[in-house]
Amino acid sequence: MLETTLMSRSIQSAALSSSKLPAVTPTGGRDYELVRRAIRFLSESWTDQPDLDALAAHLGLSGAHVQKLFTRWCGLSPKAFVQAITLDHARGLLSGSASVLEAAHEVGLSGGGRLHDLFVSYEAMTPGDVKRRGAGLEIAYGFHSTPFGEAVLFATERGVAGLAFVDEDAGQSREEALADMTRRWPAARFRQAPERTAALVQRVFEPGQWAPEQPVRLVLIGTDFEVRVWETLLKIPMGRAVTYADIARHLGQPTASRAVGSAVGRNPISFVVPCHRVLRGDGNLGGYHWGLTRKRALIGWETGRVGRGA
Repeated sequence: MLETTLMSRSIQSAALSSSKLPAVTPTGGRDYELVRRAIRFLSESWTDQPDLDALAAHLGLSGAHVQKLFTRWCGLSPKAFVQAITLDHARGLLSGSASVLEAAHEVGLSGGGRLHDLFVSYEAMTPGDVKRRGAGLEIAYGFHSTPFGEAVLFATERGVAGLAFVDEDAGQSREEALADMTRRWPAARFRQAPERTAALVQRVFEPGQWAPEQPVRLVLIGTDFEVRVWETLLKIPMGRAVTYADIARHLGQPTASRAVGSAVGRNPISFVVPCHRVLRGDGNLGGYHWGLTRKRALIGWETGRVGRGA
């Protein structure tokens, strides 16, 4: 889908001009910034088993404020959140992981159609589109605040093509996050349009808007194998996880775990296509393109929603 040309590179350079980047939507960012700092502190001082007072002191807040923060953000107390991101909990998510995909396959065959907690519909670009590397494709983008920090969403007239977070832990800038995505489709035309992407961000991150009669439309742009892997990710329900080997077996290629890992790492639509629900066989988190702190945040947030029956 997408041939690099001098014109496409000049368009991309214009898109990356910091003076043209839109302002961040104000809602949600403050909570996640504190949660991110809390997760980093808890991860780095795990052996000392810090209590609520130590965490509160690190954040410069009272213990009561920290309790309210986590309850508001994910529905869990700080203690319950810590438990939700432990290795033991991750291993629990993997319990019966192979059968998770088989059950999802049976639901799909019977016409259930619920591929994701969000409810999505999707289509894949043709192999010819992929080879053209975006030539003839116009992609609108916008930066927005989300429950998991700042994100940039990419949309075509056919649906959401990309969703990426700015990795604060890696010191990534908004320009770098944008370039990381636009280089996937170097021949496409990119247009800053936060007014167009704002409604899509709300649809994705506001559970009250998740409805089967109004699914989020996705456009999957990748090789045939990558798309098959991403389709499989859409079958993993919230509160569960699978391994790379599970996905390889589900695709009928049991020796392709490494290739599956590469395809998972290239998933362009974070959160919606839940690559954060793929773990190593021993329960370790493995990698995550947008940082392990954010992967822990996603798992903890989803644990809270599942616990509330949401």
